[in-house]
Order: sequence, then structure tokens, then C-alpha cells
Amino acid sequence: MAGRAFVISSLQHVLPLSKKYGPVFTIYLGPRPNVVLYGYKAVREALVENADAFSGRGDFPAVQRFTRGNGIAFSNGDKWKVLRRFALATLRNFGMGKRSIEERIQEEAHFLLKEFKNTNQAPFDPTFFLSQAVSNVICSIVFGNRFDYTDEKFLTLLGLINDNFKLVSSGWGSFYNIFPGVMKHLPGPHNRIFQNFERMEVFVQEILKAHQETLQPDCPRDLIDCFLIRMQKEKEDPMSKFNAETLVMTTLNLFFGGTETVSTTLRYGTLILMKYPDVAEKVHQEIDKVVGRNRCPAIEDRSRMPYTDAVIHEIQRFTNIIPLSLPHSVIEDTRFRGFLLPKGTDVIPVLTSVHMDPEKFKEPESFNPQNFLDENNRFKSNSAFMPFSAGKRICLGESLARMELFIFFTTILQNYTFHPTEDPDLIDLTPSISGVGNVPPQYQFRIVPR
Repeated sequence: MAGRAFVISSLQHVLPLSKKYGPVFTIYLGPRPNVVLYGYKAVREALVENADAFSGRGDFPAVQRFTRGNGIAFSNGDKWKVLRRFALATLRNFGMGKRSIEERIQEEAHFLLKEFKNTNQAPFDPTFFLSQAVSNVICSIVFGNRFDYTDEKFLTLLGLINDNFKLVSSGWGSFYNIFPGVMKHLPGPHNRIFQNFERMEVFVQEILKAHQETLQPDCPRDLIDCFLIRMQKEKEDPMSKFNAETLVMTTLNLFFGGTETVSTTLRYGTLILMKYPDVAEKVHQEIDKVVGRNRCPAIEDRSRMPYTDAVIHEIQRFTNIIPLSLPHSVIEDTRFRGFLLPKGTDVIPVLTSVHMDPEKFKEPESFNPQNFLDENNRFKSNSAFMPFSAGKRICLGESLARMELFIFFTTILQNYTFHPTEDPDLIDLTPSISGVGNVPPQYQFRIVPR
């Protein structure tokens, strides 16, 4: 096992441990040993340079109690490989990374602008507006349609997703992941995680039933149709990975993953731009110069907007929405930096430590878009930028998420300015909850036409 071993109750102890014992060490989360990777070099060496060995999904009881090893994010072995290949191919066929999905995002951005206009410059909480906009993009690919912003079922579903992101990231969620055998018998808010998942499943099952009733195998409308067609083709194969339960979990994986992280980044980014109005003003100026006010921002604009691109990258780096990545595991006995990691060992790649690595970012604790600009103010990439993780388990929706962040941010800022309800100097960027995810503080703001 790697390095010195410790029993700790919280990952907030990881930083001092890394300073004392180095970038690779073992901690015990309850009875289970977890190898922690801290800093850019250790994380990259494991996830990128030894990608195959570290490609397993580690233990995550708060979610796996519901998924039971199905779906893309929490499966392993051949099931994971087959489902990931299917999902990637299908998402690309339905436009991910292409002009067709760009137009879908642009269309949704304008629905969002209409909702902002209806606030009449009064203070409001942007959480659900942003969740609806982002979610509708993945809905168009997975479900074949978008939902109206007043749709009660859609709002309820987004509320369940938002609640679970908070619960899994909370102390209750952390304790469940550490002591699942005990926590599943105890009362507490953590039990709502599973109630919420069951309600999400009911929503998806209704959509699946409608798809089955109207399916035309020669003309698939969306990812669900493609999955149903594959199920039909392999119905006689006892080893097939395509079955009803896997379909439900795959759909929920894509829906949850395609909604919460991007919308949370937008929400956090808006708060950051209000705290730093000089940054927002520079973005306004670049949008006016490159795009103007009379057409929609497009992905092709990004190469001519280095400052805006740098700001979005810095928002992702600074906020660390998924600070620890999802847990990995080694799929075989693996020698790493002089240590033997037995097959099945859980691994925690601390992505925050990559984004805060002082060797890769100047003054990493501060928000500074210059981290992604060179001396001539041209955009500068950085290999330590890993908000989507890295290696074999990198987020399969990365290209879609990057497109969404750019188009939503630029479209909103092309048309509006953000006005906080308090002095910018008083805005606190500390996460309200920090665990599996970093949840931004709840806030209201006014949005004023430019």
C-alpha cells in the first residue's frame, strides 16, 4: 500500500498530510484504504501516463446503492467500456461537438434571455433558470425534446438533482460513503438521496414508456431510441449490456452529469464576475469588438476572444466544481512511485490540488484570468487544467460542456450586466458546501439590459 496510512474522518485533512508525507499516501475512510494523489505531477502520472491501470471506478456507496453498478459513470469492466463507446458514438451522431448542437445551445440561450427579461430587473436567484437552460440541451439529445421553463415535472426533477448534489456533497453524504453499513440504518437527511433517486427514476421510466410505444427502428429520434434498438438486437444475447435497468441508469447518468456541473459553473461564474466587475467589463468589451450586438455568439468566435476564453477557464479552475474527481480504482496490481497498489484499491485524485499547484499556476488561491494568457495576451493552454478529470474516465461530455459554457456566458453578457445585491467587496466566494462537489453560496442578483 502507498506511503503512510492514516484514519481520518474528513478530506479537509488532506492538505496538511500531503505537506508532511508527500503526493502519494493512504488514508482510511472508515474501514477502507484509499490512496490519495496530490498535486499535478502525481495525478497526471496516474490518470494520463498510467491511464489503463487507473481506469476503474472506485467505491461510491451513496450513488452505487441506487445504480447497482449500472450506467456509464459507476460501472466497471466490459460493461463500462461498451456503454461508454455507445454513449460517445450516439452523442456525436446527435450533434455533440458539431454545428447542429451549437445551434441548439444558441436557441436555448435565447429562451434563457427571455426568462431573464421577465424578471424586470428585480433581484432573483438564478439557480433554476440556469439549470433549465443547461438541462434542456442534454434533454434534446437524450429525450429528443426540450421542456418549457414552467413545466412542473421538469422543475421538480431539477429540484431533485440540485438537492442530491448538495446532499451527496454534505457531511451526511460523506458519512454515508465512509460508513454505509451503519448509515443505511440511521435516520437523517442522507436517506433523501435515495428517495430523490427513486423519484428521478419514475420520471425517466415515463419517458421510456412513451418512447417504446412510438419507436420506429429505422428512424431513431434520440439516445433512448438508439438504446432501445440495441436492446432489441441483442435480446437473445445473455451477455448483452443493453437492458432496461442499464438504460435507466445510463439516462440518469447523462441527465444528471449534463445538468448539474455546467449549471453550477455558470452560477458560480456569475457570482465571480459580480465580485470582479473589472473582469466582467473586459469581457463585455471583447464581446462588443468581436461579436457585436446584432448576432449570436458562436463557437468560431472563441479563437478570437482570448480574454473571454481565459476567464471561463479560470472560473473552472478556481471553483473546482468536482474537487476530488469521482473515485478511481486500479484494475490490476499496479506499481506506482515505488508502492504496490493491489487490484481494486480505491484512488482519490485530488483535482483541487492540480488546479492549485503553485508550479503550474501563479498565485493559485486568487482568481486571475492571466493564468490562461501569455505575455501577448493570447490564450495559453495549461496541462494542469482538469475540471473534466483526465485519462480514461475523463467526462465524455467535455466538448459539449465547453461549448455550453462559452455560448451561455457570452450570450448573457452580450445582452446584460450583472448587479449584485451587496457591495462586490462583501461577496464571499467560499463554497456553501464542499465535498463531492463545491456548491456556490446561494445569492440573488439583478440583471440589467446593456
